[in-house]
Amino acid sequence: MTVLSSYLQDRWVTPTDDGAAVHDAVTGEEIARLSTAGLDMAAALEHGRTVGGPALRLLTFHQRAALLKALASFLRERRGELYALSARSGATRSDSMVDIDGGLGVLLTYASKGRRELPSDTVLLDGVLEPIGKGGTFLGQHIWTARRGVAVQINAFNFPVWGPLEKFAPAFLAGVPSLIKPASPTAYLTHRLVELMVESGLLPDGAISLITGSAGDLLDHLTDQDSLGFTGSASTARKLSAHPAVVANGVRFTGEADSLNCSILGPDAVPGTEEFDLFVKSLTIEMTVKAGQKCTAIRRAIVPNPLLDAVGEAASARLAKVVIGNPADPSVRMGALAGLEQREDVRRSLKALLDVATIVFGDPDHVDVVGADADRGAFMSPILLRANGDRAEPHEVEAFGPISTLIGYDTVPDAIALAIRGKGSLVGSLITHDPEVAREVVLGIAPWHGRLLVLDRDDAGESTGHGAPLPNLVHGGPGRAGGGEELGGLRGVQHHMQRSAVQASPQMLTAITGRWTPGADRQVTDVHPFRKSLQELQIGDTVVAGPRTVTIADIDQFAEFTGDTFYAHTDEVAAAANPFFDGRVAHGYLVVSFAAGLFVDPAPGPVLANYGLDNLRFLTPTYPGDELTITLTAKAITPRDGEYGEVRWDADLTNQDGTSVAKYDVLTMVAKRWPMQPAPEGSTT
Repeated sequence: MTVLSSYLQDRWVTPTDDGAAVHDAVTGEEIARLSTAGLDMAAALEHGRTVGGPALRLLTFHQRAALLKALASFLRERRGELYALSARSGATRSDSMVDIDGGLGVLLTYASKGRRELPSDTVLLDGVLEPIGKGGTFLGQHIWTARRGVAVQINAFNFPVWGPLEKFAPAFLAGVPSLIKPASPTAYLTHRLVELMVESGLLPDGAISLITGSAGDLLDHLTDQDSLGFTGSASTARKLSAHPAVVANGVRFTGEADSLNCSILGPDAVPGTEEFDLFVKSLTIEMTVKAGQKCTAIRRAIVPNPLLDAVGEAASARLAKVVIGNPADPSVRMGALAGLEQREDVRRSLKALLDVATIVFGDPDHVDVVGADADRGAFMSPILLRANGDRAEPHEVEAFGPISTLIGYDTVPDAIALAIRGKGSLVGSLITHDPEVAREVVLGIAPWHGRLLVLDRDDAGESTGHGAPLPNLVHGGPGRAGGGEELGGLRGVQHHMQRSAVQASPQMLTAITGRWTPGADRQVTDVHPFRKSLQELQIGDTVVAGPRTVTIADIDQFAEFTGDTFYAHTDEVAAAANPFFDGRVAHGYLVVSFAAGLFVDPAPGPVLANYGLDNLRFLTPTYPGDELTITLTAKAITPRDGEYGEVRWDADLTNQDGTSVAKYDVLTMVAKRWPMQPAPEGSTT
């Protein structure tokens, strides 16, 4: 049987011994062998730092995003191979879709966010400018820059495609190379995934590494710039976070551990309501998808005491219809656990729960299967339990399989207290149509949960479900759940970056950030900035236009034309009585319109469209007779795919005294070339 190789220093490396066997979860047959004997972990990490990191940091956020999108397309065309291997892990077609297509969805989400929410640069600004000196010559700005280490990623067995990709995508977008270490039972699937990623030819040298087998002395070689991300058991997370090298070097650690997630049935969700049916459906789905091997599965179903029997009966009826067996059979809805060893671990945990609970549905020792041998495959019946009284075990013991426990409550505060006894969870859900219950429960349990789903008849049609982490929302949780946080859109990218406060003059901040800073030099030339294409335009290019005098007639005409006859614009006496004004004032949108009339260049040219204003603030009232001047400065230039890019302009509208009347950003689409010419495919320049 083949010993799986590892991908280190941009080549496939074969271990020096035969390693340990990995078996098919359905048939028990040996699939491959794993070992890392003879592998140089220190050299692998150093290669990532000295080759992968520099190569990634040469690319802008937009270029990295484009590579993620291309990689997702490449993998999508070849996902059939991954589906075939996934079935050997016991996963059904729908289980594999969550893992494989879900992983590709993470790549696409980060590709999209990278293009839409990040600059075409390698540095990211955080927050607004902080004035420090009174004269405006000394400012502070927080920035994010890529860390100079390797993102070491230790993944769980249950999602061998989604797990690596959800860690790889934000690290790659941040400009940090990844070293992936999959869990042994399903490492063969992650191995093929990485093979395909390498075969794509899209990734820079050193951007990805893979070790299949034991981590060996890997952690001993972590440095202060490296990070360690882990998904797995809470006990292993504690050991990793306490590793001597992690502690001594201040290695950034993120743990995403299994947790005793709960789902609460609201007191209003009685039988016959849509919410009751949604609760039962959600519970049984979470018990059977991936054979319950999900860190986000429902382990505790918290139900009003009068409804325990009804929930047990309804859930049992649904579970009885679940066909268990070989995923190759189209009738099968639940496959095997990841292996016989995993099944025995689940049974040991179940035994502890059976000391304090009664079986409502299922047989721990027998299951009818389709298309497979129940003894050779790691099959198990779904087991629904009902807690006997107030015992600690349902809140402390997790059986990582198709097992959940019904727990009764009397009042909403009781339900909140029960949820909290999980001591930190990745996710919790509440099924109710009562807004007051929703607020009380969510605010009561949120400090112990990373994500909360409130499900009712209104959102059920679009809900992604209790157990589905989304790349644009945080995944992680406090306490027992590991205390870490992954994904969450750009939050996941920033995890691989360092936030630094930079104190400097406006001129230096402009040079450092690539974004014009108020107080820095402006360039006013004979060529109007609106006559310049994106290729010609420079940060700091400026037009100064005006003055224009505001008259009573202007104010009256604007009020009549728009219908905005608010008294401050039309009634001198009432306006003067307003503590903010000394008499009638011009409409804010009138002065902004005048500003546009002053700075615009009307002839056809590179500026294609104005698509919005940001951060508009009216700072000083404009009175009849005031003279307005606009200073418009190119603040940020962001190329996009295709024939145009975005330009953000700093607008400062002042009166005759030099006092700012309004400040805001003008957002425009600008052609990359003028006259417009088709840009090379995929070009962002």
